[in-house]
Amino acid sequence: MEQQIHFCTTHDGARIAYATVGKGPPILKAANWLSHLEYDWQSPIWRHLLAEFARDHTFIRYDERGNGLSDWNCADLSFNAWVDDLESVVTSAKLDRFPLLGISQGGAVAIAYAVRHPEKVSHLILYGAYARGWITRDSPEEIEQRQAQLTLVRLGWGKDNPAFRQLWTSLYAPDATPEQAQSFNDLQRVSTSPENAVKLLTEMGKIDVVDLLPRVSVPTLVLHCRDEAGVPFEEGRKLAGTIPGARFVPLEGRNHLLLEGAPSWGNFVKEIRRFIGSEITSALAQTSGSPTRPTPNLNRTDLPERYSIVSFLGVGGMGEVYLAEDRKLGRKVAIKTLPVEFTNDKERLRRFRHEARAASALNHPNLLTIHEIGSEAGAHFIAAEYIDGETLRVRLKRARMKLDDALDVAQQAAFAL
Repeated sequence: MEQQIHFCTTHDGARIAYATVGKGPPILKAANWLSHLEYDWQSPIWRHLLAEFARDHTFIRYDERGNGLSDWNCADLSFNAWVDDLESVVTSAKLDRFPLLGISQGGAVAIAYAVRHPEKVSHLILYGAYARGWITRDSPEEIEQRQAQLTLVRLGWGKDNPAFRQLWTSLYAPDATPEQAQSFNDLQRVSTSPENAVKLLTEMGKIDVVDLLPRVSVPTLVLHCRDEAGVPFEEGRKLAGTIPGARFVPLEGRNHLLLEGAPSWGNFVKEIRRFIGSEITSALAQTSGSPTRPTPNLNRTDLPERYSIVSFLGVGGMGEVYLAEDRKLGRKVAIKTLPVEFTNDKERLRRFRHEARAASALNHPNLLTIHEIGSEAGAHFIAAEYIDGETLRVRLKRARMKLDDALDVAQQAAFAL
Protein backbone atom coordinates (compact mmCIF):
# COMPACT_ATOMS: atom_id res chain seq x y z
CA MET A 1 0.00 0.00 0.00
CA GLU A 2 1.42 3.36 -1.02
CA GLN A 3 0.30 6.85 -0.12
CA GLN A 4 -0.05 9.62 -2.67
CA ILE A 5 1.08 13.12 -1.65
CA HIS A 6 -0.60 16.18 -3.16
CA PHE A 7 -0.50 19.94 -2.60
CA CYS A 8 -3.18 22.60 -2.52
CA THR A 9 -3.11 26.37 -2.00
CA THR A 10 -5.14 28.23 0.62
CA HIS A 11 -6.81 31.62 0.23
CA ASP A 12 -3.75 33.38 1.65
CA GLY A 13 -1.32 31.50 -0.60
CA ALA A 14 -0.02 28.86 1.82
CA ARG A 15 0.88 25.53 0.24
CA ILE A 16 -0.64 22.64 2.17
CA ALA A 17 0.53 19.05 1.69
CA TYR A 18 -1.99 16.24 2.02
CA ALA A 19 -1.83 12.49 1.50
CA THR A 20 -4.33 9.84 0.45
CA VAL A 21 -3.98 6.11 0.97
CA GLY A 22 -6.30 3.14 0.58
CA LYS A 23 -9.52 2.60 -1.32
CA GLY A 24 -13.13 2.97 -0.32
CA PRO A 25 -15.28 5.64 1.34
CA PRO A 26 -13.20 8.61 2.53
CA ILE A 27 -12.21 9.43 6.10
CA LEU A 28 -10.49 12.77 6.66
CA LYS A 29 -8.24 13.46 9.64
CA ALA A 30 -7.81 17.08 10.69
CA ALA A 31 -4.18 18.02 11.29
CA ASN A 32 -2.84 17.98 14.83
CA TRP A 33 0.37 19.34 16.28
CA LEU A 34 3.51 17.54 15.10
CA SER A 35 3.04 15.73 11.80
CA HIS A 36 5.08 14.94 8.73
CA LEU A 37 3.34 13.01 5.96
CA GLU A 38 6.43 11.07 4.90
CA TYR A 39 7.89 10.44 8.34
CA ASP A 40 4.57 9.46 9.94
CA TRP A 41 4.06 6.80 7.28
CA GLN A 42 6.94 4.79 8.78
CA SER A 43 6.67 5.94 12.40
CA PRO A 44 5.60 3.49 15.14
CA ILE A 45 3.61 6.41 16.57
CA TRP A 46 1.22 6.70 13.60
CA ARG A 47 1.68 3.88 11.08
CA HIS A 48 -0.79 1.50 12.76
CA LEU A 49 -3.54 4.14 12.67
CA LEU A 50 -2.88 4.89 9.00
CA ALA A 51 -2.87 1.21 8.07
CA GLU A 52 -6.02 0.47 10.05
CA PHE A 53 -8.24 3.07 8.41
CA ALA A 54 -6.70 2.65 4.95
CA ARG A 55 -7.69 -1.01 5.11
CA ASP A 56 -11.18 -0.34 3.75
CA HIS A 57 -11.34 3.44 3.35
CA THR A 58 -9.54 6.20 1.52
CA PHE A 59 -7.74 7.80 4.45
CA ILE A 60 -6.82 11.46 3.96
CA ARG A 61 -4.61 13.55 6.22
CA TYR A 62 -2.52 16.69 5.86
CA ASP A 63 0.27 18.70 7.48
CA GLU A 64 -0.96 22.00 8.88
CA ARG A 65 0.83 25.19 7.89
CA GLY A 66 4.20 25.72 9.58
CA ASN A 67 4.61 21.97 9.89
CA GLY A 68 5.72 18.87 7.95
CA LEU A 69 5.66 19.14 4.15
CA SER A 70 3.41 22.21 4.17
CA ASP A 71 4.82 25.75 4.02
CA TRP A 72 6.80 26.66 7.15
CA ASN A 73 7.13 30.38 6.49
CA CYS A 74 3.55 31.57 6.92
CA ALA A 75 2.60 34.92 8.37
CA ASP A 76 -0.69 33.55 9.68
CA LEU A 77 -0.50 30.56 12.04
CA SER A 78 -3.84 31.29 13.70
CA PHE A 79 -6.69 28.94 14.52
CA ASN A 80 -8.83 30.36 11.71
CA ALA A 81 -5.98 29.68 9.29
CA TRP A 82 -5.95 26.04 10.45
CA VAL A 83 -9.65 25.76 9.62
CA ASP A 84 -8.96 27.33 6.21
CA ASP A 85 -6.26 24.68 5.64
CA LEU A 86 -8.85 21.98 6.24
CA GLU A 87 -11.31 23.63 3.87
CA SER A 88 -8.66 23.83 1.15
CA VAL A 89 -7.85 20.12 1.46
CA VAL A 90 -11.54 19.18 1.22
CA THR A 91 -11.90 21.28 -1.92
CA SER A 92 -8.71 19.98 -3.55
CA ALA A 93 -9.51 16.34 -2.76
CA LYS A 94 -13.06 16.84 -4.11
CA LEU A 95 -14.66 15.36 -1.02
CA ASP A 96 -18.44 15.39 -0.90
CA ARG A 97 -19.47 13.91 2.46
CA PHE A 98 -17.18 12.13 4.89
CA PRO A 99 -16.43 11.23 8.52
CA LEU A 100 -14.06 13.79 10.07
CA LEU A 101 -11.53 12.71 12.70
CA GLY A 102 -10.05 15.30 15.06
CA ILE A 103 -7.24 14.31 17.44
CA SER A 104 -5.96 16.65 20.17
CA GLN A 105 -6.14 20.27 18.92
CA GLY A 106 -7.31 18.88 15.59
CA GLY A 107 -10.59 18.25 17.40
CA ALA A 108 -11.28 21.97 17.78
CA VAL A 109 -10.46 22.51 14.09
CA ALA A 110 -12.83 19.67 13.17
CA ILE A 111 -15.57 21.17 15.35
CA ALA A 112 -15.23 24.57 13.67
CA TYR A 113 -15.34 22.97 10.23
CA ALA A 114 -18.39 20.84 11.10
CA VAL A 115 -20.26 23.97 12.23
CA ARG A 116 -19.30 25.81 9.03
CA HIS A 117 -20.07 22.87 6.74
CA PRO A 118 -22.53 20.42 8.36
CA GLU A 119 -23.55 19.21 4.90
CA LYS A 120 -20.03 17.87 4.39
CA VAL A 121 -19.52 15.98 7.65
CA SER A 122 -21.37 12.67 8.02
CA HIS A 123 -19.75 11.84 11.39
CA LEU A 124 -17.55 13.84 13.74
CA ILE A 125 -14.99 11.81 15.73
CA LEU A 126 -13.05 13.53 18.52
CA TYR A 127 -10.21 11.85 20.40
CA GLY A 128 -8.18 13.48 23.18
CA ALA A 129 -9.76 16.74 22.08
CA TYR A 130 -10.69 19.94 23.86
CA ALA A 131 -12.73 23.10 23.33
CA ARG A 132 -10.48 25.31 25.47
CA GLY A 133 -6.72 25.66 25.11
CA TRP A 134 -4.41 25.78 28.10
CA ILE A 135 -4.41 29.59 28.27
CA THR A 136 -8.20 29.69 28.64
CA ARG A 137 -8.67 26.65 30.90
CA ASP A 138 -5.61 26.26 33.16
CA SER A 139 -4.94 27.77 36.56
CA PRO A 140 -2.28 30.51 36.92
CA GLU A 141 0.17 27.94 38.27
CA GLU A 142 -0.45 25.60 35.35
CA ILE A 143 -0.09 28.46 32.86
CA GLU A 144 3.26 29.31 34.43
CA GLN A 145 4.37 25.71 33.91
CA ARG A 146 3.28 25.87 30.28
CA GLN A 147 5.27 29.06 29.77
CA ALA A 148 8.34 27.31 31.18
CA GLN A 149 7.77 24.49 28.70
CA LEU A 150 7.69 27.02 25.86
CA THR A 151 11.11 28.24 26.96
CA LEU A 152 12.39 24.67 26.87
CA VAL A 153 10.94 24.25 23.38
CA ARG A 154 12.67 27.39 22.17
CA LEU A 155 16.02 26.22 23.55
CA GLY A 156 15.90 22.45 23.17
CA TRP A 157 13.64 21.67 20.24
CA GLY A 158 14.98 18.82 18.11
CA LYS A 159 18.20 18.45 20.10
CA ASP A 160 19.34 15.08 21.39
CA ASN A 161 18.67 15.96 25.00
CA PRO A 162 17.32 13.05 27.11
CA ALA A 163 15.77 15.38 29.69
CA PHE A 164 13.92 17.36 27.04
CA ARG A 165 12.74 14.17 25.35
CA GLN A 166 11.48 12.76 28.64
CA LEU A 167 9.41 15.90 29.26
CA TRP A 168 7.31 15.39 26.13
CA THR A 169 7.21 11.62 26.34
CA SER A 170 5.92 11.76 29.91
CA LEU A 171 3.17 14.15 28.83
CA TYR A 172 1.97 12.46 25.66
CA ALA A 173 3.13 8.84 25.80
CA PRO A 174 4.32 7.70 29.24
CA ASP A 175 3.91 4.04 28.21
CA ALA A 176 5.93 4.41 24.99
CA THR A 177 8.51 1.78 24.13
CA PRO A 178 12.09 3.00 23.53
CA GLU A 179 11.42 2.78 19.78
CA GLN A 180 8.23 4.85 20.04
CA ALA A 181 9.88 7.44 22.31
CA GLN A 182 12.80 7.82 19.91
CA SER A 183 10.43 8.16 16.97
CA PHE A 184 8.51 10.90 18.76
CA ASN A 185 11.77 12.70 19.48
CA ASP A 186 12.90 12.37 15.85
CA LEU A 187 9.57 13.78 14.71
CA GLN A 188 10.46 17.03 16.47
CA ARG A 189 13.55 17.37 14.32
CA VAL A 190 11.79 16.89 10.99
CA SER A 191 8.36 18.40 11.61
CA THR A 192 9.04 22.08 12.27
CA SER A 193 11.43 24.74 13.57
CA PRO A 194 11.79 25.81 17.23
CA GLU A 195 10.23 29.17 16.36
CA ASN A 196 7.21 27.60 14.70
CA ALA A 197 6.83 25.07 17.51
CA VAL A 198 6.52 27.92 20.03
CA LYS A 199 4.05 29.80 17.82
CA LEU A 200 1.91 26.71 17.26
CA LEU A 201 1.87 25.75 20.94
CA THR A 202 0.92 29.29 21.90
CA GLU A 203 -1.92 29.38 19.38
CA MET A 204 -3.12 26.01 20.67
CA GLY A 205 -3.30 27.58 24.12
CA LYS A 206 -5.66 30.28 22.82
CA ILE A 207 -8.19 27.84 21.34
CA ASP A 208 -11.76 28.50 22.47
CA VAL A 209 -14.60 26.87 20.54
CA VAL A 210 -16.94 26.51 23.52
CA ASP A 211 -19.58 28.70 21.86
CA LEU A 212 -19.54 26.44 18.79
CA LEU A 213 -20.33 23.23 20.66
CA PRO A 214 -24.13 23.69 20.90
CA ARG A 215 -24.15 24.43 17.16
CA VAL A 216 -22.68 21.06 16.14
CA SER A 217 -25.49 19.30 14.29
CA VAL A 218 -23.77 16.16 13.01
CA PRO A 219 -23.51 12.77 14.78
CA THR A 220 -20.56 13.03 17.16
CA LEU A 221 -18.41 10.49 19.00
CA VAL A 222 -16.05 11.68 21.75
CA LEU A 223 -13.28 9.38 23.04
CA HIS A 224 -10.83 10.25 25.81
CA CYS A 225 -8.35 8.34 27.98
CA ARG A 226 -9.14 8.58 31.67
CA ASP A 227 -5.64 9.11 33.04
CA GLU A 228 -3.81 10.97 30.30
CA ALA A 229 -1.78 14.05 31.23
CA GLY A 230 -1.71 15.78 27.84
CA VAL A 231 -5.36 16.89 27.84
CA PRO A 232 -7.48 16.54 31.00
CA PHE A 233 -10.19 13.88 30.89
CA GLU A 234 -12.67 16.52 32.02
CA GLU A 235 -12.22 18.35 28.71
CA GLY A 236 -13.47 15.34 26.78
CA ARG A 237 -16.40 14.94 29.14
CA LYS A 238 -17.34 18.61 28.64
CA LEU A 239 -17.22 18.21 24.87
CA ALA A 240 -19.63 15.29 24.97
CA GLY A 241 -21.85 17.02 27.49
CA THR A 242 -22.25 20.17 25.40
CA ILE A 243 -22.43 18.86 21.83
CA PRO A 244 -26.08 17.88 21.20
CA GLY A 245 -26.54 14.11 21.09
CA ALA A 246 -22.81 13.33 21.36
CA ARG A 247 -21.78 9.90 22.61
CA PHE A 248 -18.92 9.74 25.12
CA VAL A 249 -16.58 6.75 25.36
CA PRO A 250 -14.01 6.81 28.19
CA LEU A 251 -10.92 4.78 27.30
CA GLU A 252 -8.58 3.12 29.76
CA GLY A 253 -5.00 4.37 29.65
CA ARG A 254 -2.72 7.31 30.28
CA ASN A 255 -1.34 7.99 26.80
CA HIS A 256 -2.47 10.99 24.79
CA LEU A 257 -0.96 9.39 21.69
CA LEU A 258 -2.71 6.27 20.38
CA LEU A 259 0.06 3.71 20.84
CA GLU A 260 -0.28 0.34 19.16
CA GLY A 261 -0.82 -2.40 21.71
CA ALA A 262 -2.21 -0.08 24.39
CA PRO A 263 -5.67 -1.00 25.76
CA SER A 264 -7.11 2.23 24.40
CA TRP A 265 -6.08 1.43 20.81
CA GLY A 266 -8.28 -1.61 20.29
CA ASN A 267 -11.34 0.05 21.80
CA PHE A 268 -10.67 3.23 19.82
CA VAL A 269 -10.81 1.28 16.55
CA LYS A 270 -13.88 -0.75 17.46
CA GLU A 271 -15.87 2.24 18.69
CA ILE A 272 -15.11 4.27 15.57
CA ARG A 273 -15.99 1.41 13.23
CA ARG A 274 -19.20 0.90 15.11
CA PHE A 275 -19.97 4.61 14.90
CA ILE A 276 -19.33 5.08 11.19
CA GLY A 277 -20.83 1.71 10.33
CA SER A 278 -17.91 0.15 8.47
CA GLU A 279 -19.25 -2.86 6.58
CA ILE A 280 -15.82 -4.45 6.50
CA THR A 281 -14.63 -5.30 10.00
CA SER A 282 -11.00 -4.58 10.72
CA ALA A 283 -8.53 -7.38 11.32
CA LEU A 284 -8.16 -6.10 14.87
CA ALA A 285 -11.87 -6.36 15.59
CA GLN A 286 -12.02 -9.84 14.03
CA THR A 287 -9.35 -11.23 16.33
CA SER A 288 -10.16 -9.38 19.52
CA GLY A 289 -12.95 -11.69 20.60
CA SER A 290 -15.04 -8.70 21.68
CA PRO A 291 -18.23 -7.60 19.91
CA THR A 292 -18.19 -4.25 18.16
CA ARG A 293 -21.55 -3.35 19.70
CA PRO A 294 -22.90 -3.63 23.24
CA THR A 295 -24.50 -6.91 24.28
CA PRO A 296 -27.69 -7.22 22.20
CA ASN A 297 -31.08 -7.01 23.85
CA LEU A 298 -32.96 -10.30 23.43
CA ASN A 299 -36.06 -8.96 25.20
CA ARG A 300 -36.92 -6.34 22.63
CA THR A 301 -40.30 -4.66 22.87
CA ASP A 302 -39.86 -2.52 19.76
CA LEU A 303 -40.81 -5.29 17.29
CA PRO A 304 -44.31 -6.52 16.36
CA GLU A 305 -45.78 -8.99 18.88
CA ARG A 306 -45.88 -11.74 16.25
CA TYR A 307 -42.06 -12.00 16.43
CA SER A 308 -40.37 -13.62 19.42
CA ILE A 309 -36.58 -13.16 19.57
CA VAL A 310 -34.76 -16.47 20.01
CA SER A 311 -31.09 -15.55 19.71
CA PHE A 312 -28.61 -13.01 18.39
CA LEU A 313 -27.03 -13.98 15.04
CA GLY A 314 -24.63 -11.20 14.13
CA VAL A 315 -23.91 -7.55 13.51
CA GLY A 316 -22.71 -5.45 10.60
CA GLY A 317 -22.28 -1.81 9.76
CA MET A 318 -25.97 -1.42 8.83
CA GLY A 319 -27.77 -3.61 11.32
CA GLU A 320 -28.13 -6.26 13.99
CA VAL A 321 -29.55 -9.65 13.00
CA TYR A 322 -31.64 -11.91 15.26
CA LEU A 323 -33.19 -15.35 14.93
CA ALA A 324 -36.90 -14.99 15.73
CA GLU A 325 -40.03 -17.12 15.81
CA ASP A 326 -42.95 -15.89 13.70
CA ARG A 327 -45.81 -16.85 16.03
CA LYS A 328 -48.47 -16.14 13.42
CA LEU A 329 -47.06 -18.48 10.77
CA GLY A 330 -45.11 -20.81 13.05
CA ARG A 331 -41.77 -20.46 11.31
CA LYS A 332 -38.28 -19.20 12.03
CA VAL A 333 -37.25 -15.88 10.47
CA ALA A 334 -34.20 -13.66 10.44
CA ILE A 335 -34.91 -10.16 11.78
CA LYS A 336 -32.54 -7.39 10.77
CA THR A 337 -32.91 -4.14 12.73
CA LEU A 338 -31.37 -0.74 12.20
CA PRO A 339 -29.32 0.14 15.33
CA VAL A 340 -31.11 2.69 17.49
CA GLU A 341 -28.24 5.19 17.21
CA PHE A 342 -28.84 5.33 13.44
CA THR A 343 -32.61 5.87 13.49
CA ASN A 344 -32.21 9.65 13.23
CA ASP A 345 -29.63 9.38 10.44
CA LYS A 346 -31.68 10.05 7.31
CA GLU A 347 -29.02 8.67 4.97
CA ARG A 348 -28.68 5.36 6.84
CA LEU A 349 -32.44 5.03 7.09
CA ARG A 350 -32.75 5.62 3.34
CA ARG A 351 -30.09 2.97 2.62
CA PHE A 352 -31.75 0.50 5.00
CA ARG A 353 -35.14 0.87 3.29
CA HIS A 354 -33.57 0.80 -0.17
CA GLU A 355 -31.80 -2.46 0.65
CA ALA A 356 -35.07 -4.03 1.79
CA ARG A 357 -37.07 -2.88 -1.24
CA ALA A 358 -34.36 -3.97 -3.68
CA ALA A 359 -34.07 -7.42 -2.13
CA SER A 360 -37.84 -7.94 -1.93
CA ALA A 361 -38.20 -7.16 -5.64
CA LEU A 362 -35.86 -10.01 -6.60
CA ASN A 363 -36.38 -13.76 -6.78
CA HIS A 364 -33.13 -15.71 -6.87
CA PRO A 365 -31.94 -18.94 -5.20
CA ASN A 366 -28.88 -17.10 -3.85
CA LEU A 367 -30.91 -14.31 -2.24
CA LEU A 368 -32.97 -14.43 0.93
CA THR A 369 -36.72 -14.04 0.57
CA ILE A 370 -38.02 -10.88 2.26
CA HIS A 371 -41.20 -11.51 4.25
CA GLU A 372 -41.88 -8.08 5.75
CA ILE A 373 -40.49 -4.54 5.96
CA GLY A 374 -41.74 -2.33 8.75
CA SER A 375 -41.26 -0.14 11.78
CA GLU A 376 -42.56 -0.46 15.32
CA ALA A 377 -42.06 1.94 18.24
CA GLY A 378 -39.35 3.73 16.33
CA ALA A 379 -37.49 0.55 15.36
CA HIS A 380 -36.98 -0.24 11.68
CA PHE A 381 -36.75 -3.91 10.73
CA ILE A 382 -36.64 -6.42 7.89
CA ALA A 383 -38.07 -9.92 8.39
CA ALA A 384 -36.46 -12.39 6.02
CA GLU A 385 -36.09 -16.08 5.32
CA TYR A 386 -33.92 -17.86 7.90
CA ILE A 387 -31.39 -20.36 6.58
CA ASP A 388 -29.71 -22.53 9.19
CA GLY A 389 -25.97 -22.91 8.81
CA GLU A 390 -22.64 -21.27 9.53
CA THR A 391 -21.50 -17.92 8.17
CA LEU A 392 -18.53 -17.51 5.88
CA ARG A 393 -16.65 -15.79 8.72
CA VAL A 394 -17.16 -18.78 11.03
CA ARG A 395 -16.10 -21.16 8.29
CA LEU A 396 -12.91 -19.22 7.62
CA LYS A 397 -12.05 -19.16 11.32
CA ARG A 398 -12.46 -22.93 11.51
CA ALA A 399 -10.14 -23.78 8.63
CA ARG A 400 -8.61 -22.38 5.49
CA MET A 401 -10.86 -22.88 2.45
CA LYS A 402 -9.76 -24.88 -0.54
CA LEU A 403 -9.54 -22.94 -3.79
CA ASP A 404 -12.47 -24.80 -5.37
CA ASP A 405 -14.68 -24.08 -2.34
CA ALA A 406 -13.72 -20.40 -2.33
CA LEU A 407 -14.48 -20.11 -6.05
CA ASP A 408 -17.86 -21.78 -5.52
CA VAL A 409 -18.79 -19.26 -2.80
CA ALA A 410 -17.62 -16.35 -4.96
CA GLN A 411 -19.59 -17.66 -7.93
CA GLN A 412 -22.81 -17.94 -5.92
CA ALA A 413 -22.35 -14.39 -4.59
CA ALA A 414 -21.67 -13.13 -8.11
CA PHE A 415 -24.82 -14.80 -9.44
CA ALA A 416 -26.86 -13.16 -6.69
CA LEU A 417 -25.39 -9.74 -7.45
